[in-house]
Amino acid sequence: MHGEYKVPGGKLVVVDLDVVDGKLAGFRLSGDFFLEPDHALEQINSAVNGLPEDSDSAALAAAVRGALPEGAQLLGFSPEAVAVAIRRSLARATSWTDYDWQLVHGPEYPPVVQMALDQVLAEEVGAGRRKPTLRIWEWNEPGVVIGSFQSLKNEVDLDNADKYGFQVVRRISGGGAMFMEAGSVITYSIYAPTDLVQGMTFADSYAYLDEWVITALKSLGIEASYQPLNDITSPSGKIGGAAQKRLGSGAVLHHVTMSYDMDRDRMVEVLRIGREKMSDKGTKSANKRVDPLRSQTGLERSEIIERMIGTFTGLYGLTPSEITEDELSKAEQLVAEKFGTAAWLQRVP
Repeated sequence: MHGEYKVPGGKLVVVDLDVVDGKLAGFRLSGDFFLEPDHALEQINSAVNGLPEDSDSAALAAAVRGALPEGAQLLGFSPEAVAVAIRRSLARATSWTDYDWQLVHGPEYPPVVQMALDQVLAEEVGAGRRKPTLRIWEWNEPGVVIGSFQSLKNEVDLDNADKYGFQVVRRISGGGAMFMEAGSVITYSIYAPTDLVQGMTFADSYAYLDEWVITALKSLGIEASYQPLNDITSPSGKIGGAAQKRLGSGAVLHHVTMSYDMDRDRMVEVLRIGREKMSDKGTKSANKRVDPLRSQTGLERSEIIERMIGTFTGLYGLTPSEITEDELSKAEQLVAEKFGTAAWLQRVP
């Protein structure tokens, strides 16, 4: 069995192994990482051999750590990274380059349709009717998107949302509220088979699925990094956040919203952000928590998106695609039956 795991911000960890009578055997660790002293590699290999096939990541990492000689230095990887690679090999996980990735960019849709499209496209990938896809959203009206488990009244000032024309919708993934004005954010979704993240925890998969966009932002001169669990940030402030949903159909939906040019004062008016519990000073500081990409790059939104697409294409390949009539029809049906209903929006009042 063969498994690979690219450590976000680090090096590639590769494992090859067999399973004999329920035990790991013939284990071989390799990669472009740095390890001192040299003989630590063989000690890691020996420690993994003989472990039960059903060992969890914690047990695997503990075995690797326990085998390291005193003073050993691991650069670009960790015992936990080795454990992830092992679990991915046992689960026969796939990698980015195993797929023919498709790109969908535009046209514009209202926020409620965007919610439905996320579910439909993920289900289509899970069913094998659509190839794995990167979709970059476009819309022409403001919206607030709350997480699947958030309280509507606790997160959104509905009077101000109505006053300023914000459509409030609920997505199928967890996480926090997204404040979205046309042209002010960059949002993308990844629809992939769950095999791509096999052997990873949710925490591992968040950083893994967004490493390409960190690479794109760094190429623009931004000191971007991933802050667990689900934030993309820089020394200047938070850039955006991710959310994820794994569907029973065999697909993972991963989406990210990054601030491009946000009206921070309006955001504080529309999103509660716990303001009832904050002093006036705290409320004023809340609108400085996010630092938009425009202020960090000076680039047009379209230029940043172009760099993102170019980075993804260079790493994994991308073929232009579009939403089909059947997919749009399914999304419109979901709007009528689910995402556009009061029952869904108010499922957590």
